[in-house]
Amino acid sequence: MHIHVSGKQIDLSDALKHRVTMHLGNIADRYFEQALEANVTFSKARSFFTCDINVHAGRGLTLRGEGEASDAHGAFDDAAEHIARRLRRYRRRVQTHSRASARIQRPEIGRSYILQQTDVQEPPKNTLESASEGPYATIIAEQPTEIAFLSVSEAVMRLDLADRNLLVFRNSVSRQINIIYRRDDGNIGWIEPNGPIN
Repeated sequence: MHIHVSGKQIDLSDALKHRVTMHLGNIADRYFEQALEANVTFSKARSFFTCDINVHAGRGLTLRGEGEASDAHGAFDDAAEHIARRLRRYRRRVQTHSRASARIQRPEIGRSYILQQTDVQEPPKNTLESASEGPYATIIAEQPTEIAFLSVSEAVMRLDLADRNLLVFRNSVSRQINIIYRRDDGNIGWIEPNGPIN
C-alpha cells in the first residue's frame, strides 16, 4: 500500500512518518488483501494538532478518520482509533468485500457538481435555475462520480467507514437509484423510489 504523509505548514519528523506508515500498514494487512493507498495530513490549529486519514482500500471502499490532540502523535492515534473502531464494527463484511471486490459489478459513472449560489436577475452562462424565481447557482466545479451497485447494508457500511453524510448508490436488488444519509438525530435515512403510483 502506498502511504503519503504530509503536513500543512508544519514540518513532520521522520519518526512520526515511520510510525504512521507502520501503523496503517498493519491495519491494511489485518483487514485488506490489497489496500491501494492512504493519505495522512497533519495540520496545526491554535494550540492543537489535527490529523486527517483517508484510506482507499479497494473498489469504491474509502475509510476516513479525523483526530486532534496537543501533539501530532496523539492526533494520529485519535484518527487511527476512529478508523479501527469502524473496521471492528464491520470486520467480517469488510474482509468479505475485499475478497469479492474483483467480482463486484462495475459502478456506473455519474457527474458531481459543486454549485455556488449567486443573486442575479439574469442567469449567467453555466447556471442551474432554482425551483423558485430568483437566485441562480453557478457551477464552479464538476467531476466524475462512481455510483456503485450495493445492497442497503453495504451502502450503510460505506457511509459509516468513509464518515460521510450522504451516499448515492444503485440498489443491487431493485436496480433503482437510492440515497442513504445521516440524519440530525444520528440515525440513517434511506430514500428509495417506489415507481409509478397507481
